[in-house]
Amino acid sequence: MKLAIMQPYFFPYIGYFQLMNAVDRFVVYDNIEFTRKGWINRNRILVNGADAFITLSLRKDSDFLQVKDRYLAESWTVDRVKMLNRVLESYRKAPNFEEAFSLVESCLKFEEENLFGFLFHSIEKIKAYLGIETQLVVSSTIECDHSLRSEEKVLEMCRTLKASTYINPIGGLDLYSKETFLTSGIELKFLKARFFSYPQFNHDFVPWLSVLDVFMFNSREKVQKEFLISYDLL
Repeated sequence: MKLAIMQPYFFPYIGYFQLMNAVDRFVVYDNIEFTRKGWINRNRILVNGADAFITLSLRKDSDFLQVKDRYLAESWTVDRVKMLNRVLESYRKAPNFEEAFSLVESCLKFEEENLFGFLFHSIEKIKAYLGIETQLVVSSTIECDHSLRSEEKVLEMCRTLKASTYINPIGGLDLYSKETFLTSGIELKFLKARFFSYPQFNHDFVPWLSVLDVFMFNSREKVQKEFLISYDLL
């Protein structure tokens, strides 16, 4: 059984879903510390030919809380209208706007104040949009030692879920050891997304934006048949 483990991200880039599609079970962390200035509550879209952030507003709280204990700000009902309008104005002339914007609306209008619940719903919606059949697992539901950290925690989850292969994004190349995993009978592989481009109006291509940008400019079929499998396993 092939396994991957990731934090929940807000409309993550295509590589997140390439990884999900490459495994049998995909664990999403809810009991992990929220990280500021990461990708948990923000991402980038195309605005006037350049990248620009869209950010989920959060209630002011301790920076040491876990993701499952963070909540959207009370202003979110107003903020989401502004975000929807920003996406609309940025992409209204994109070739696949209607279908992609419908997906964005179904995610942003979801009535959930809990940050993890909100993010998990959008991940599920995008998973369904792409026809990915991988099983999603919430990390806190796994009966293992959650006090472990880093590589040891990943190994513990792999052993508990009886994974034979663990696949990690290429960014973890210096964090995890293939030899260490092999001592537990687990093959470690790294997924590296291949570079690809597509027309973004008449501007120079801006790579690795939110998956929403990919959806706006490309048909669902093209994303499924080309971009979703455009990676190498090392």
